[in-house]
Amino acid sequence: MKWETALWMVACLLFASLPRGQADTTCHAFVGDTVILPCTTTSPGELILSNSILYWQIGHSVLVHFFDKGNDSLGLQDERYNGRTSLFLDQMKHGNFSLKLSNVQLLDTHVYTCIYKQTGDHPKQTQKSKINLIVSAPPNIEEPPFPSGHSQISSRIPADAPCLAMLPLAFHLLVALAVWHL
Repeated sequence: MKWETALWMVACLLFASLPRGQADTTCHAFVGDTVILPCTTTSPGELILSNSILYWQIGHSVLVHFFDKGNDSLGLQDERYNGRTSLFLDQMKHGNFSLKLSNVQLLDTHVYTCIYKQTGDHPKQTQKSKINLIVSAPPNIEEPPFPSGHSQISSRIPADAPCLAMLPLAFHLLVALAVWHL
């Protein structure tokens, strides 16, 4: 995995931990990368996945990923996303409904909606999150030689990436999560 991809994944996952009152999240990716679109529930405790419905969609008609009663149900998934989406099944019972989108394309630039609803004896209110994904073409990596024998570090990170400001906090979050899992 490229370090840039890992950087974006960490930053986007960090935004998933923000309180639900925050504005919608924007994630950035480059063509060919893998991106994680964050979505978490505010429900306390462990969720019963057999009583859970999760939609990832664009607008009201494009189904990106569907999870119903404990299983992926991708029969009606839009063909553009076939084989490129997955959920973190081992983390869903703890409320992580983030979507992993692989081999990102320019046409993947959209506002994605994550819709979660618990069914069963005690249905809960529907929870929605909107994530704006902006996909960019990779910059031209050919750079002119730097004078005086100095080297120049090439950066593929867009200048308008708001996720980068949160990286120090992301590092502390990852350390805390690692300690918590021990």
